[in-house]
Amino acid sequence: YGDRVRLVHANFSDLDRILSDAGHPQVDGILLDLGISSFQIDAPGRGFSFMRPGPLDMRMNPEGAETAADLVNYAEPAELARIFREYGEEPAAQRIVQAVLHARENSLITTTAELAAIVESVIPRTSGRHPATRIFQALRIAVNDELRRLTEALEKSAGCLNSGGVLAVISFHSLEDRIVKRFMREHSEKTIDRPEWPNPKPNPNRYFELLRRKPLEPEEDEVSDNPRARSAKLRVAVRI
Repeated sequence: YGDRVRLVHANFSDLDRILSDAGHPQVDGILLDLGISSFQIDAPGRGFSFMRPGPLDMRMNPEGAETAADLVNYAEPAELARIFREYGEEPAAQRIVQAVLHARENSLITTTAELAAIVESVIPRTSGRHPATRIFQALRIAVNDELRRLTEALEKSAGCLNSGGVLAVISFHSLEDRIVKRFMREHSEKTIDRPEWPNPKPNPNRYFELLRRKPLEPEEDEVSDNPRARSAKLRVAVRI
């Protein structure tokens, strides 16, 4: 694509600054793909996957300060439980925290394999999803502050789009999708209502029109070709 493409190493929560620096403060389309790159997942040294032994890192930006190992080894028990429960939606969060505390009393937990084994000691593996899936998701979200970054990017998107511009967001788990769904709903409804109001009022923060109310999800043949797409949801809104 030559000079039609410009790659910028930054977080999309800095969307407004990135576009302004590029000389295009407003654009006709924004696509936020919230998934992890397969290159990152498949690189053992990045520490994102329990399927490949590697350092317990999980930083999207390797220059970032805090790693997943830092959280696992030094976070207070209540904070670890909150991370596992809120970001991983893990029902066994408290039991897993207790297992982590017991393990780190003996030695630091430094690898993905060590953490996966600790989780498996609490939740035995079955034929379904690996029991460490939710825990690894939770730590990755916490290390990279993903939900706050997503919220900031969405809030800046309206100011970065021309009228008629399209905002498209691909999410891969329910936490992300709920944030995107709520944002698009709150900024597309024509009126807002409160129990204490006699009548609904015009929505002063209506910036978008929904292209469709329900998200697009991958067809079976796409999931067959690319299993990592199975949980993807695409939501689209148009700038008014």
